Amino acid sequence: MSETISDQAFRQAGWPGLRSRLFHFLFLLRRPMTLGVRGLVHDEAANAVFLIRHTYVPGWQLPGGGVELGETMAESLERELAEEGNIECLTPPPLRSLHFNRQASRRDHVALYVISAFRQSAPKMPDHEIAEAGFFPLGRLPEDTTPATRRRLAEVFDGAPASPYW
Repeated sequence: MSETISDQAFRQAGWPGLRSRLFHFLFLLRRPMTLGVRGLVHDEAANAVFLIRHTYVPGWQLPGGGVELGETMAESLERELAEEGNIECLTPPPLRSLHFNRQASRRDHVALYVISAFRQSAPKMPDHEIAEAGFFPLGRLPEDTTPATRRRLAEVFDGAPASPYW
């Protein structure tokens, strides 16, 4: 007879361990939270930032996406920058701020990292997810840069107070 997951949990940690796992599972069902990362890639020499335009949402924005199951925020950032911009961080980027993204859901949060030490292996070509991507001087951003992106840029470069909201 095979042992069930419940039997394994009970054997490993007894009733308190099983109760804790059940409580955690029910909590996740009732209150799932999502976490995303965005990278503000800054070319200091050109005073330009890297922006992308998705195929499925309007506006230019910072590259990034959701943190996948079993992935750290840093790993997610690394993956997203490679996928959306052919960009590799040369040093661990600092976490700049955390924001509640109430536009996405009641439980979504976004971590913003600032990247100044990076390498781009090749310009990002359009694909099924990214319609356009490139570096833009801070003084000449595309007209349809998203409000959230403009707020993050003002916080980082103009000293605006960090908003708790994305």
